[in-house]
Order: sequence, then C-alpha cells, then structure tokens
Amino acid sequence: MNDRTWARVKKYTELQGTSGQEHAIRQSFRSDLEPLVDTIHQEGLGGVYGVKEGQGPRVMFAAHMDEVGFIVKDILPSGALKVAALGGWNPAVISSQRFTLFTSKGKYPIVSSSVSPHLLRGSAYGPQMPTVEDILFDGGFLNKDEAWSFGVRPGDFIVPQVSTVMTANKRRVISKSWDNRFGLVTILDALEELENVQTPNTLIMGANVQEEVGLRGAHGAVNLLKPDIFFAVDSSAADDTSGQNGHQGILDQGTLLRVFDPTVVMPLRLKEFLLSVAEDNHIPYQYFVSKGGTDAAAAQTELTGVPAVALGVASRYIHTHQTVWSIKDFEASKAFVVAIAKNLDDANLKTIMGD
Repeated sequence: MNDRTWARVKKYTELQGTSGQEHAIRQSFRSDLEPLVDTIHQEGLGGVYGVKEGQGPRVMFAAHMDEVGFIVKDILPSGALKVAALGGWNPAVISSQRFTLFTSKGKYPIVSSSVSPHLLRGSAYGPQMPTVEDILFDGGFLNKDEAWSFGVRPGDFIVPQVSTVMTANKRRVISKSWDNRFGLVTILDALEELENVQTPNTLIMGANVQEEVGLRGAHGAVNLLKPDIFFAVDSSAADDTSGQNGHQGILDQGTLLRVFDPTVVMPLRLKEFLLSVAEDNHIPYQYFVSKGGTDAAAAQTELTGVPAVALGVASRYIHTHQTVWSIKDFEASKAFVVAIAKNLDDANLKTIMGD
C-alpha cells in the first residue's frame, strides 16, 4: 500500500459518522470525488455520486458512508444515557469502549458501561449477557441537568472512537468502520487509476447513506441515476479465525464473489462475466455466501429491475471497534473494480441480461 492510499485509509476510517449523521464523511468524500469525475450528484437523503461520462451502459459502483453506532433515547437522572442501536451490534462487544457523543454544543468523550467483576462476587447469577437496552453510556455528567447544559438531547449520535494502525507484519490493518469506508477508499483509488482511461460505459461511482439501518439511501440513488447494472462495494464478515477448512471469507484469499445472501442471488450470466474478468486479469477471488445483505438488495428492485451484486472483501470482527483486514484483499478488490469498469460494454451487458 502506497503512502497516498494509507493516508486515505486512515482519514476515512478515523472519521466518525453513523447512519443519519454522515455529513463529515460526505463532505470529505465529495471533495475527494469531485476532481475525478465529470459531474457530481446528491440524492435526497445525502448519498453522493460522481459520473464519468462515456458511451455504453450506465454502470454503478456504490459504497456506503455510514458506520454502526448509537442514538440517544433518554437521559437518566444520574446523567447516564440510554441508547438505541444504529446497525447490528453484538451486545457482548459494546461494554467498556470509548465513543464520541455528538451534540449541538460540541462533541464529548463517552464510554459504554459495564459491571466490574468485583460487583459480581457472591452473586447467585454470575455474569449475564446484556442487551443493547441494558448498556448505559457514561460521559461523566454529574446528573441529568448537567448533561442537558452541555447540549445533550435525545436524538444525539454516539460513534466509536478508534485510531487506525497497521499490524507488525505490515500486511494487515486494524481499524474501525472498514464496513464500509473500504468502499469509499476503493472507489476513490479506482477512479484515480481510471483518470486517463476511456471506459466503454458511463461510470457512476459514489456512496449511499443509511445502509446500516435498512439500505435506505440506495433506493433514491438508483432512481436518480438510473443505472443499467449495480455493484455494491462493501465489506463482509470473515470467518477464518478458527481455521480455513469449512469456512468462507478468509483473509489474504482475494476479493469476494458474493454468490448468495438472503436478499440477492447472483444472476448466472453476471457470475460468468465476473469470473471471466477476474481470471483474465489474474485477480485472486473467493466465493462467498453471506447471512447479511447489502445495497444490492435495494438496487435490484428499483426501476424495472436492475441486475445487482455485492463485491468486496472479508474482514474480521466487523460492526465492532476493531476490524482486522488484509491489504492484499483490498488491493485485489480495487483491481477487480477497475477491471470491471474497463470491460463492461454493451455486448457484455447484453450477455448478462440475456438467456
């Protein structure tokens, strides 16, 4: 990974923005995207896309800006905050972590509560698995009135606060929000590689909002930009820490071909096209079946139906403070996006759409 890309990775993974609160990410992404495309478009919820004009099919690559986080529901008399989750969280990994609380008066450090082991001694029940509703957030406020005086209100956002670092072997990275700042970095890097290339299509490349709370932004973006085909560029859950046999989503094994999830079945001809592109360009890939969904599910049911599938990488521990991901897989995914953009012409789209 070169220094320019590493700086971009650090910038976007350390930026904070959960669903409905993507403005800092949008501002930075739009600024980086604008010099690389012919026109910029923003849909009503806040998704931003650049269009690189050309002849041929309208090919859309979509990341999403938002990361998982929380929203304040209530302020207790003690000054602690009750929250609702934005996106999917495993309650076991929330407690005793550092976050940032965003309010109208400023942003403040805050931590998620837990029960110290000392307080469990002598308990007949022992440690219990909490629910999200059980976990309070503690900003050190003395009481509700003090929290209120600092601008804390229901509807304020709480987002993980983490620094991005490279592992000792320089082959992997530890960060928050690789789901889905991976997509933002991939799209920007790919557009730089395509800057002086005339692709056989019109490229539509950008990022949606509110993916983590129901794929909301993709609907408006597809209706605004009317693609012929749609690729969600996203990070998926790796399942390789207990060994590779019988598992899918393995670090260092290449980009993902997500052939099935509960919301999208990869169309046969599209799968054949993607396999051909990967093999012709010597891009390492792995098949992937997921239990979760992506913006491809929202895109495929818009207009008169849009062929759609997710591409991306497998990353360990997504939807937590600390994701471990492979630089090799990121580079393969970026190469895959570039190769698809260079090869998806009218003839290939007709084959994908045909019998």
